[in-house]
Amino acid sequence: MERIAITKEAEKVLEQLKKKHGDLIFHQSGGCCDGSAPMLLEKDEMYIDESDILLGTLNNVNFYMNQDQFEYWKHTHLTVDITEGRGASFSLEIPLGLRFLIHSRLLTDEENELLNK
Repeated sequence: MERIAITKEAEKVLEQLKKKHGDLIFHQSGGCCDGSAPMLLEKDEMYIDESDILLGTLNNVNFYMNQDQFEYWKHTHLTVDITEGRGASFSLEIPLGLRFLIHSRLLTDEENELLNK
């Protein structure tokens, strides 16, 4: 059972960016720029500490969320998708004229019981 997934379209863009930039991470902070949009960054460009929670791994790319943001999202399943347009962040897909976004749904009772013990 997982908290996070990725669409096939977003997966293609992720693979393209991995080839270009090497090791990457997703981070969703709920802070400035695109608010709660996920940002894709080179692994060494983002300092991850105890306030960041690892939600899962998408194609060997870890997806982290700030713990404050996680409190709002912990009862949801997240799916990373891609769309045309430029966000206001410095995420790696922005120069391609694309941006990652999140689709969410509430966890089922079974998922919630297993994932939020």
